Amino acid sequence: MTSSVGIVPPPALARAGQETSSVVRDSLILAATPGILSFSGGFPAPELFDVEGLRASYDHVLRTAGRRALQYSATEGDPDLRAAIAARLASQGFAADPDRIVITTGAQQGLSLLAGELLGPGDTVLVENPTYVSALQSFAAVRARAVPVATDEQGIVVEALADAIRRERPAAIYLVPNFQNPAGHTLPAARRAAVAELAAAHGLWIVEDDPYAELRFDGAPRLPRISGYPAVHDRSILVGSLSKLLAPGMRLGWLHAPAPVHRAVALAKQAADMHSSTVDQAAAAHYLATHDLDAHLTTVRHAYRERAEAMLAGLAAALPEGSHWSHPAGGMFIWARLPDGHDTAALLPKAVAAGVAYVPGAPFYVGTPDPATLRLSFITNQPSAIRTGMARLSTLF
Repeated sequence: MTSSVGIVPPPALARAGQETSSVVRDSLILAATPGILSFSGGFPAPELFDVEGLRASYDHVLRTAGRRALQYSATEGDPDLRAAIAARLASQGFAADPDRIVITTGAQQGLSLLAGELLGPGDTVLVENPTYVSALQSFAAVRARAVPVATDEQGIVVEALADAIRRERPAAIYLVPNFQNPAGHTLPAARRAAVAELAAAHGLWIVEDDPYAELRFDGAPRLPRISGYPAVHDRSILVGSLSKLLAPGMRLGWLHAPAPVHRAVALAKQAADMHSSTVDQAAAAHYLATHDLDAHLTTVRHAYRERAEAMLAGLAAALPEGSHWSHPAGGMFIWARLPDGHDTAALLPKAVAAGVAYVPGAPFYVGTPDPATLRLSFITNQPSAIRTGMARLSTLF
């Protein structure tokens, strides 16, 4: 028998063993736990999925083109789906080219591929603080260095960004401009233009992660995408997802990138998984061609507004006096801060014991976290369940 004593694991495995548990993974576990009202994960409401419409699209694809839909496919993605996404972006004021789109297995794969192609060990990427935790994991996986930039209730602070660029000489900027995860803020048009100008002046890449733009429910005009500013058209990558619009189980995301990045990402994806699911892409393309997605999203936005209002109405009674929280105009999340001295990570086991879950805010920070913060998702549960969850949350304080 061969002994394993003394065998040293590869460096990547050793690092993986030292990493903390993923907020996303933990949210999946909590959401599936019986008896827990979970406000942790950004899970689209399942009762709002257009199951019948999607079933009809799958049936059509398998009936009329089953052999093709079950075969290997192009790494860049189904041409019909890329064309449909480009057309939808164009209708929203973004001049998209289907030949610059890569379909990814969820937007998360897009972020991981971009991290590997734009960044290397020791390279610096500037991020909002707090920011999307799985993006931080993607940057850490390629040994890049994430540097935090201050934010306020409207998003990244332009003066702080300019200072960080001069000080850190970064390779890229990563940000979520619409209904940011986790803080829920939306970057105003003037700041978007300023970010584009800074990136152009300093030769930086912009990774614009935008999965929530179509979930605005306050009726305000759509804001321009940063990637659409002419100054950065050759150095910005727009990342999006169908998970929030159709169904996350289809695992379909996309990115729109300049030609050199598009080619590099396609080659990296080929090495990773060859291509995303052929049949899911074909079904999504058929659905977008034959169904009124805007009408469906009107229903979704109405439901999300009601749920956000139910949660906002209950927070004053649920959280301790002196707490404050965001008032999102769309998206999925409310970001709250408790008074000094509270530690939301330490309180989470007690919350779960009371039958309610949230995400502690600390993992979303780079550097020194704020332990008094937490993220609440309002989209998964109906208003009556949200009110029950708020009552359970109040028992902690």
